[in-house]
This record gives sequence, structure tokens and C-alpha cells, in this order.
Amino acid sequence: MTQPIVLDEAQITALLPKADLRGVLERMFRALADGKAVQPPQTLSLFPHSRGDFITYLGVLADEKVFGAKLSPYIPGDGNAVVTAWTLLMSTETGIPLLLCDSKKLTTERTAAASIIAADLLAVPDASVLTIVGSGPMALAHLRYAESIRPWREVRIASPNVETTLVPHMISSGVPVAKSTNAQDAIQGADVVLLCTSSGTPVINASTLSKAAVITSISTNVADAHEVDPAALQGFDVYCDYRKTTPAAAGEMKLATAAGHWDPESLCGDLPELLTGRAKPPSRERTAFFRSIGLGLEDIAAAVALLKGACA
Repeated sequence: MTQPIVLDEAQITALLPKADLRGVLERMFRALADGKAVQPPQTLSLFPHSRGDFITYLGVLADEKVFGAKLSPYIPGDGNAVVTAWTLLMSTETGIPLLLCDSKKLTTERTAAASIIAADLLAVPDASVLTIVGSGPMALAHLRYAESIRPWREVRIASPNVETTLVPHMISSGVPVAKSTNAQDAIQGADVVLLCTSSGTPVINASTLSKAAVITSISTNVADAHEVDPAALQGFDVYCDYRKTTPAAAGEMKLATAAGHWDPESLCGDLPELLTGRAKPPSRERTAFFRSIGLGLEDIAAAVALLKGACA
């Protein structure tokens, strides 16, 4: 039996420039919209005695003839917790493993690419002020993907430790990156706000944003993690990466639903619908909010792109 290709983080970093992750994800979401892909719900499995957990992300891509899973554990320890992720890609024709790859960096890249697909589709054409909340690897990946979607006039990055992280002084167009330790100040007047933190509690008060603004938010392993107040959802035009799975897993959506502040049936659309023109467009009368939890299909599509690069 042919042995699967195994890629570590260094090998993945070398292959990423060859992989058009945004393009790969857009094709995957269109396939999902057209019934050519399957996205089961993610599952959270707890370790005994509260010693950690792991999330399982699954997916099937018919056209690529692959299926697979990503396992992402959270292992508490003294000081910092251990967080890893590995993706296994298998053939739907032979059932044989094709690829096993370290997905930690790949998860960062596909998460950023999905956020920026949404931001590009939802933001007003003349959006000119970009704010990113967070300054770690996830935030910097969002910045790389976002810098070319609009002719930004201002770019801001905000986090408590922004001065000690490797934030670039400017983007490729030459626009300087302004640093702030106060996220609330940094979002004032922003057209697009990308929330890229590991917080389990709100990091901004979104009520101060304009009605034409767009917010994107991501997930972490923190239980019921949310970067905006769950009650704020009732005042947003809400979108997500996949309507069949996200509302049952995203922290603020779960909390808002339980409290009666929001109903998943009011979702304006998800990425498959946005990319195929089937979603309700932003009203511009309410701030647009996009929430992603990360899909197994994103990991499978990204792994396919790596496999092609490794075999080229």
C-alpha cells in the first residue's frame, strides 16, 4: 500500500505560496452550495476529569474524490495550554490515506481566507478604513489576505500587547499600519472590523459602528467563546460560514438563542449562498456581522491544495 504523504509545519510553510487558499475555499463553498460536498457538524469530545478536549472537523469533497478529518485538541497544562491540529485526507475511491499534515498553521491561513472572502462580499465597494483587533499570527494572516480587497486609506491594528508583536509598519500598497492598545478607539469610523482574538468574552462594543460597517469574528477552543455581546446579534444583519452547523456551535449564537435575543432562522446567508448569489444582501441599515467556526471542508480543501503542491 502506498504510504501517505506526511507534512510538518516547515514543509507546509514552504508549500503555502504555491497554494491559492482563497480560490480553493471559494470553489469548495460553491461545491457545498451545489450539493457536491458534505459538511457534517463538528463535534466536541471531552477528556476525562476535565483534562482537555478535542474538536473533530469532517468533510467530503466529491469532485476531488477525497474525504477526511481534522482533530484539534486543547490540553491544559502548567502555564500555557497545548493546542495542536492534524488533518488526515483519504481517497473516496480506495479508502487509502493520502495525506497527514500538521494543520496548526494551515488552520490560521484558511480561517483568515474565509473571513476575507466574507468581508470582500459584504463590505461596501468604497470601504477605506480597516481595523483588525488582535496582533498574533491569526491577526497578521487576516491582514495579509485583507490588504488587497479594497484600496485602504487607513489600516489599524489593536491589541493590549501590539507594541511587542511583529506587526508590519505598512501594507504592500504603502499605507501605514497604525497601532493601538485600545480596541474600542481603533474601531471608530472603521468600515471593516476583523476580530482575531482568542477571547471568550466581548472585545468591542459594536453599537458605535456605522450601519454600513462589517464585522467578522472567529472561534477558539474556549467554551462558548464570543468576541461580541450575544445580545448585539438582534441588531445585526447576521451571516456565517455555514448555516447548517454554525448557529449550534458559535458561542454568541448559542447564548443569544437561549436568551431569546436572536433566532437562527433570521440568518441573512452563509458563504455558499453569498458566493452563489443566493444570500440576502446587507441592508446597510444595520451593521453586518459574519461569524465563522471553521469547517472540516475548509481543512479538507486546504489539504487538497497542499497535496497537489507536494505532488507537483
